Amino acid sequence: MAGFDGAVRVWDWGDGTGQVVAEFPGRDGRIHDALVERFSPDELLIKDQSHLHAGHAGAADGRGHFDVRIVSKAFSGQSRLERHRSVYQALGDLLESDIHALRINALTPDDIQ
Repeated sequence: MAGFDGAVRVWDWGDGTGQVVAEFPGRDGRIHDALVERFSPDELLIKDQSHLHAGHAGAADGRGHFDVRIVSKAFSGQSRLERHRSVYQALGDLLESDIHALRINALTPDDIQ
């Protein structure tokens, strides 16, 4: 997404308009942008769980703990390990600058039906 401004936007496609219903700034937005660009997901939920790890040695450098649920056709035919590797690859440098720990739930649309 060219010109991304660092905000996560929550889109509502229920009525077909694709209107922004909420925005979240910062590293959540950078994670969102990287995953949307790579996977064009049907569903993406990013939870910043950093507050649960306050005082944890791994959080001392300011990087966060995140829980990601992503549903995309791009995962079709991939094993769980391949899906996780794909997510790590998509996040690239964010794993060094913004993310300390990442829990991934990567699914295809068929997995949730």
